[in-house]
Amino acid sequence: MNFQDLFNFLDKLQQNNSKEWMDANRKWYKSLRNEFVLWLDELDYTMAQLHDDYYPTPGKKGINRINNNLMFHPHKPIYKDHFGAGLDKAPKSADFYIEIGIKQCLLAGGFWRPESKTLRSIRDGIDYNGEELQQILDTPSFKKTFGNLYEDEKLTNAPKGFSNDHPYIELLKNKTFAVVHQFDRNEVFQDNFEEKIKQVYLEMLPFRRYLNNAATV
Repeated sequence: MNFQDLFNFLDKLQQNNSKEWMDANRKWYKSLRNEFVLWLDELDYTMAQLHDDYYPTPGKKGINRINNNLMFHPHKPIYKDHFGAGLDKAPKSADFYIEIGIKQCLLAGGFWRPESKTLRSIRDGIDYNGEELQQILDTPSFKKTFGNLYEDEKLTNAPKGFSNDHPYIELLKNKTFAVVHQFDRNEVFQDNFEEKIKQVYLEMLPFRRYLNNAATV
């Protein structure tokens, strides 16, 4: 994957974020998109060797649209400043997301503001066995890789059905259960970039498995 060409394209796109510019450069975009899909296919195959429960996700299925959803976000520019995709994308499971962009390059995973039924199941899982999740979050290598849970809106008080003195009340207040690992742009160009992706994926795996188990109970 020619990531330098991808960054050049995204830089130009953000300077000329319009349908007219995209139409004039659509051949460039399609070439990069196809190359990114092939790179995702290779990454997907590599990561499928890591464990038996990996859910194969072809690049064409995993890649996100470059258009912003202006119906829900009318003030955003027409086009995004990154290429993004989800891998290991089993239905109704915790995400594993990769983003290569001009403002940030990252890996993320978990549930971002899940619908109420899934959120309730996760909270019930924490109520039943919050100790396991806390142990995952407190693991030194996990904290080094991700820090804390992704900062998002939280409830002020205990969610319905739970008490304010619950031992894991701060976890229960979360509306999003996700973690993020940021890459420096220079890391993307390094020969071991895919190896770093694998390492982050494996570090995240116990967290995603916990969420998946809780969400499906």
